[in-house]
This record gives sequence, structure tokens and C-alpha cells, in this order.
Amino acid sequence: MPTSIWTRHHVLSLADFTSAEYNTVLQTAASFREVLSRRTKKVPTLQGQVVANLFFEPSTRTRSSFELAAKRLSADTLNFAAATSSLTKGETILDTAKTYLAMGTDMMVIRHREAGVPQAIAAEMDRLGVRVGVLNAGDGQHEHPSQALLDLFTICTILDPDQPRLELLQGKKIAIVGDILHSRVARSNIWSLTASGAEVHLAAPPTLLPQLFAEFVSDDGRAGGAGEKPQIQNRKLFVHWTVEPALQDADFVMTLRLQKERMTQHLLPSLREYHHRFGITRDRLKLCQPNVKVLHPGPVNRGVEISSELMDNPQFSLISEQVTSGVAVRMALLYLMGSSKV
Repeated sequence: MPTSIWTRHHVLSLADFTSAEYNTVLQTAASFREVLSRRTKKVPTLQGQVVANLFFEPSTRTRSSFELAAKRLSADTLNFAAATSSLTKGETILDTAKTYLAMGTDMMVIRHREAGVPQAIAAEMDRLGVRVGVLNAGDGQHEHPSQALLDLFTICTILDPDQPRLELLQGKKIAIVGDILHSRVARSNIWSLTASGAEVHLAAPPTLLPQLFAEFVSDDGRAGGAGEKPQIQNRKLFVHWTVEPALQDADFVMTLRLQKERMTQHLLPSLREYHHRFGITRDRLKLCQPNVKVLHPGPVNRGVEISSELMDNPQFSLISEQVTSGVAVRMALLYLMGSSKV
């Protein structure tokens, strides 16, 4: 395992992650990837600890990945389902978290449709003076840190399978295409990829990518304009309302799901029109570098964000690798949080 000191007790956002922290996660995940390739895929590093998966909205990949990661580390797991919980009887979210605390939980993995819920639970744990780590598994339209870290790990292992590290992305061009407006994955990936020195290009219809994109983008389409947060300054982030400039000479393309469940207005003429203008296909990849790779955090709407033929093509698609990387990266996060002494 890497010898770097890890002092972060909660993982709620990537906005303040340092280069050293990114590299610690990448190196630790690489160690666990080797563990997962063995016949015996279990290690005793978190034996005796309890990980509670508190998912207040549906999930397949993230929830299963965290559960498997905890079990591979020999932790005990508790799984929460909102539909069959005391929330239906009026219990508050904080009281639910305190119930799991009383059961001896050491770490809580939290997903909620409202932004800020993991932060609120982390603040309550800190207020109570307990050493319970909180990991944000996706909150509203805010962030999804572990997904961005597994995307980063997937890309870095393509560039150097033996030593994935942040600096490998220096000077690379990465296009993020799709429903960026509603995507917590996009927000976390913007933080991680621009921190690596990569040039990140966002592309979507104007209704799914306003010119002034939340806290990230200035009037000229670059990050770090007047009034921007200091940590965003000097990062290479660009916005396009057509897909071709984003794809031109791109090394990696990340396409995002149209999140119809979060759309409160009619933001697209039709799914067919969206695919015609922004869908990622073999023909569109001709604009990219010859060895371009395609990512998608899932679940995928086949034939909308990406063609089925391209999704299933191992020459280009990293979608299966992302799922595999997810277990190793989430093992790394749980291990680092569980081993923290600060």
C-alpha cells in the first residue's frame, strides 16, 4: 500500500482535493486492483468495522460496488432502503443516521436526491464528536466523488497500467458530452480532470449547458474568470453548444446520460434529435485522436447518448473497465477513510 499520510475523514467533494490526495487514491486503487485479480479476493484490512450504505434514491452500480468493496475489505455491511425504512413513518434523515451510528457504524456511504444531505450528516457526526466517516455517493446535482475518481483511475490505467498517476493527463484533451446541467458526475469530473492539467471541453445543447455553467465557467467559456473561486483559476475548461469542437483531437470522450427524471421542463425536441446532434458514434469519433477511448458512467440509454455498436466495441469503449475500476477505487476510499488516525 502507498505510504502517503491520509488525513481526510470525510469524502464529500473533490473541489478541495490536492494532487497528493488524488495520487494516493490512484496508487491505493492500483494495489487493490491487484488484490481483485487473485483467486482469493478478500483482505482483512477493515475487519471489525461496519460500513452502512444509506441510499435514499435508487442505484445499481454505485450501491453494489460499495457493498462489494466493503466485503472485499472484510468489513460488515448494513444496507438501507428508503422505501422500507422508518422514513415512511416520519423519521428524519438525521435520526436515521443516528440510528445507524448507535448500531456501531464506522463509515456511512450516502446517496440522496437532494444536494447537501451527505454534508449535513457529516456535520452532525462531527458535532456529536464521533469518528464516523461520511462518503458522498451522489447528492442531487452537486457531486459524485467516487464516480469521478474511478473515471480518473480508468483513464490513468489506460495511459500507464502499472503506475496510474495524475500527471499522465497533463496536456490531454477530454470531451464531456451530454446532460451536463443535471449531472453530479460532470461536476466532480470537472474538478478532478482539470486538476490533472487536462484540457476539458463540455458540449451539450444550450438548454442542458447554459453559457454560465454554475460555479465553473466565466463569460469567455474558460474557467477562472473574474469573481471565480480561487481554486478554479488557471484550469483549462471550455464550453461548446455543438459537439464537433469538443471532439476535435480529443484523447478521451465521456458521454453522459440524459437525466429525464431530473428535468422539470421540456428541454429537448426529441431523443432522436439529440442523438443526431450529440450522440457519440463511430463516425463522430473520426474527429478525435486515432486511439480515442469512450467512457460513460451508466446507466446507458443505448442509441441516445451512444450507439450500441460503439458501446459494445472493446477497441473504443471503457464502460466495462469503469465498472471494474469502481470496486478497486471504492475499496481504496473505504480503506483510506477507515485507516485514518486524524
